[in-house]
Amino acid sequence: MNAPDPVRLGRRTLLGVAGAAAAGLSLAACGGSHGPGQAGTAPATGKGGADGYDGPNVELQYWNGLTGGDGPVMKKLVANFMAANPKIKVTTTSIAWADLFQKLPAAVQSGKAPDICLMHTADIATNAARRVIQPIDDVVKGLNLTAADYADAVWKSAHYKDSQYAIPLDIHPAGLYYNKKVLSQVGADPEKPPTTKDEFMAILDKCKSKGVKGYWVSALSVGGLIAQSMIFQNGGYMISDDGTKTGFGDQPAIDSITFFKSLIDQGYSPQNAAGDGDWVSFSNNKAAFMIVGPWMVTPCKTAKGLDWGCAPIPVLGSQQQTWAGSHCFTLPRQVQDDKNKADASRFFINWMSQHSVGWAEAGMVPARKSVRESADFQKYTEVKQFEKMIDWAHFPPNVPGMGDTDPEWSKAVSLAMTGKKPVDQALRDAAQKGDQILTSNKKKYG
Repeated sequence: MNAPDPVRLGRRTLLGVAGAAAAGLSLAACGGSHGPGQAGTAPATGKGGADGYDGPNVELQYWNGLTGGDGPVMKKLVANFMAANPKIKVTTTSIAWADLFQKLPAAVQSGKAPDICLMHTADIATNAARRVIQPIDDVVKGLNLTAADYADAVWKSAHYKDSQYAIPLDIHPAGLYYNKKVLSQVGADPEKPPTTKDEFMAILDKCKSKGVKGYWVSALSVGGLIAQSMIFQNGGYMISDDGTKTGFGDQPAIDSITFFKSLIDQGYSPQNAAGDGDWVSFSNNKAAFMIVGPWMVTPCKTAKGLDWGCAPIPVLGSQQQTWAGSHCFTLPRQVQDDKNKADASRFFINWMSQHSVGWAEAGMVPARKSVRESADFQKYTEVKQFEKMIDWAHFPPNVPGMGDTDPEWSKAVSLAMTGKKPVDQALRDAAQKGDQILTSNKKKYG
């Protein structure tokens, strides 16, 4: 794969979670504080899928935003499920994340919602608050799922208020990819990736001395998981836990954007790199590093002539932290009760969760500890590098409509990185507007 994965770019821009802003905007357009959800949702039945499915033949609609290289892996898992459970046919529809969150509320409103929908943790609070998805505490109870089988942060991220709305499938933190060929060419150890800012910069200095732009930084994509990982490392945040304030104009954000801008200004990165410049340069042996999530493991494996490795993200700030997201299974609200579909949907989620080791083929770290400890997972040596970061993965807070602030952040980062505004001014202006949006959302969502 020599072209950029559009899903990967979507994850990194607009807070690194494509669709969050679209979810907030499209849901707001539905009107009414209660949103599109209906009171006729099928009641919780069975034991959350623990008993299997013994009803009549049924067809389930499953929506996700996996339009990149991870899509075929998911379809393979679904095919495995259907082969093992012939009474249940699952029709998978992959829609670009932003489009999915435009279509989902309308589908719920019209009674044509999918039975299952995959979404990111950052999408859960908004869709729960707008009654687009339903609580799944019955699934958790029926399957005897406990927080002990999940990393604390990802388990908490699946909740909104007092209910659980999702079952985490994976964890995908930001990590470091290093090009062994380039490192060797500039005189750096190809088997020793940097772990600190000083080590990172020392290798970039070696690259610069050899005329190599070691790490390509783009104003179009740096504001996603790249800059945010450094913000979290310095004790900052994007949205406060109570949803009342952005951290856009705080010192950790200013320091992060200033650092990445300096890489351009000081010649470590070319000027005006494209949004996918890090991948293009890395895969063509023109750069030493890229910082991105585990979904790029598969493209790296298939890129011809690429000798590479991956490792935990270096500590560019003061502590070990990294941006992270998670794909989660949710159950959209239904206008018409259908016990068979409700039971089959819950069983599907249960089965997929139990067999999530296969999802590592897409580079994703299984969310369940029991799956990560299985013998089958041990062969995914590259993915296990990302597993190392689970305990210091930073997830967005459970704040409805937080994606509505994304455009302000992205615009400010672009202005700052291109020198059209001083970094501190651009980010503080964005913070002021972002805080106003959060205040408005507090009233809208209650």
